Amino acid sequence: MKTRYLVTSALPYANGPLHLGHIAGAYLPADIFVRFKRLCGEEVLFICGTDEHGVPVTIRAEQEGKTPQQVVDFYHAQMKSSFEHLGIGFDNFSRTSLPVHHAMSQAFFLRLLEIGAVHPKTEEQYHCTRCSRFLPDRYIHGECPYCHDLRARGDQCEACGKWLDPKQIVGPRCALCGSTPVITGTRHWFLRLGLFQEKLRNWLDSKTQWKDNVKEFCAGWFREGLGDRAITRDIDWGIKVPLPDTDGKVLYVWFDAPIGYISSTVEWSLKQGKPDLWKDYWQNPETRLIHFIGKDNIVFHAMVWPAVLMGQENYVLPSEIPANEFLTIEGDKLSTSRNWAIWVDEYLAEFPPDPLRYCLAANAPENKDSDFSWKEFQNRNNSELADILGNFVNRTLSFLQKYQDNKAPGIHSPDEADRQALGMIEEVTRKAGEAFAGFEVRRGVRELMELPRCGNKYFADKQPWATRKTDPMQCETTLAVCLKMITALAVLMEPVLPFAAADLKRQLAQDDLFAGILWEDIPKLAIPPGKPLGSPGILFRKIEDSTIQAQLDKLHAMKK
Repeated sequence: MKTRYLVTSALPYANGPLHLGHIAGAYLPADIFVRFKRLCGEEVLFICGTDEHGVPVTIRAEQEGKTPQQVVDFYHAQMKSSFEHLGIGFDNFSRTSLPVHHAMSQAFFLRLLEIGAVHPKTEEQYHCTRCSRFLPDRYIHGECPYCHDLRARGDQCEACGKWLDPKQIVGPRCALCGSTPVITGTRHWFLRLGLFQEKLRNWLDSKTQWKDNVKEFCAGWFREGLGDRAITRDIDWGIKVPLPDTDGKVLYVWFDAPIGYISSTVEWSLKQGKPDLWKDYWQNPETRLIHFIGKDNIVFHAMVWPAVLMGQENYVLPSEIPANEFLTIEGDKLSTSRNWAIWVDEYLAEFPPDPLRYCLAANAPENKDSDFSWKEFQNRNNSELADILGNFVNRTLSFLQKYQDNKAPGIHSPDEADRQALGMIEEVTRKAGEAFAGFEVRRGVRELMELPRCGNKYFADKQPWATRKTDPMQCETTLAVCLKMITALAVLMEPVLPFAAADLKRQLAQDDLFAGILWEDIPKLAIPPGKPLGSPGILFRKIEDSTIQAQLDKLHAMKK
């Protein structure tokens, strides 16, 4: 029986372009998992969309002299294009400014209010007299009370990762005008997280297989006790609070954003012409709901969001939350405010997508922060993709074209070396599959690359250029074993290198062979002897030093 997977990636804020940190944390690992599971024959729905409310959007709009709607329209389109060109294939890429999302978020709020999980109270909040407005948390800047970094915001300190209350900020100032705000009373609605503490604890205790970073983060919150969390805020841009006399108040973005997973699924089902199809995923207890996120989203997805779902009727809870650590750039913490980032749209204007997918996957920040450097990117592309994988494919297919009439050879009386090489196909399929299934992208890439490494050594040891003249049958066997390894690679590569995998299949020209192929069938894949092959080509081109230096110069020139 097939397992039904509902896979989501964290909704990116539509207030700026995507950078490599986004891709490495929540999007590429999810796409690799989804591609792998589909190759296993599982039913997978892959959902995402842009998070279009909240202060980051209004700040960007004020900076650019645009309306918030203009800002989110632009970045939604840009992000959608970047994802598509990077090969990250969502089944639906929605947006939280859609009416369907507004209606669903308001319904969630009213349900929580109905069961007593939301209650109003007057809160003291910073008000800027110069700007004549209440200041949302991100409009409060100052010193972090924990690590004393001077760039802390009223919601979080990026330096130490602490989730903050604006009133904790030392020396608060208005982000718009720089003046000192004053405390003023304002009425808001709060989610009573404490009502769900025991239920959350018991549920999380059952997740023994979850990553340590997720479990440890949650344990710290339980030790402190779960208090009330504001679910509304004073701002014009967002989802209106569905109650009388609440003008100027909207639902907090942390509350409405994850509901975007559901509204995106609803939008998808409407596109299928089946308005209730979304319930087969969100209200089916057999569904495995998997949230791919960065570690800064752990508290929302592992505690607050499940509590919100517990307050609704018949919704599934997350089965897995593969939270990744952060990506640094050239040894320095990624910072959009300092313009220390590599933007996906700019990368794609200069380079093909697969080398980036490979580099980020091979060095994925799974258990600790990892670093992206342009030199390492070049080295992985040139030394691994071009010299190992690409070389093995090209030398084999070019040899077949030149000396074997470009037709698949057969295996004749294989010796021990031949059998060991063939055995590597089954071993790599098993080990890489186990890694991808367990969200271990780095290990999956490492196991995958063992096959072309083995293939290159086998090719060199067997010397088909010599046996072509001295022992044609042995030469044909050598080439048949290499071709079988390459045929397996055309499928094994798909989760990480989808564009190169498609190119390799084109070079092999065996559409019927690959139609409907499953991961478990990879070791049995074989092109019948005598079948014509396609035209060999270059899978990966090397990147010159001058090209990499230009990228380094550009990065350092942009830094603020």
